[in-house]
Amino acid sequence: MTSWSFLTTHARVLLTIAANPDIRLRDIATAVDVTERRAHAIVTDLAEGGYVTKHRIGRRNRYEIQTHRQINDDLIKLAIGDVLDLLNRTSNATANIDDE
Repeated sequence: MTSWSFLTTHARVLLTIAANPDIRLRDIATAVDVTERRAHAIVTDLAEGGYVTKHRIGRRNRYEIQTHRQINDDLIKLAIGDVLDLLNRTSNATANIDDE
């Protein structure tokens, strides 16, 4: 039986970066269960799409999500920041329910 995720890997990487802008590529890969090479390709896609900017600080990158950027989807007319807020709000509500 195959398993699938409602969110794409790109969305999961974006959520991971939103939670920790100083995260290492290796840790992104671990968090979303992909190879480092795949994580790098996804971060590059997100940067080229204008959703994320990378700032080099010493030997590390710091990521900044461009929350004003509109999602590249014909059906969804929201900024990426609105979607991240919605997903985080839902995630926090679920965590509160699990704690009860």
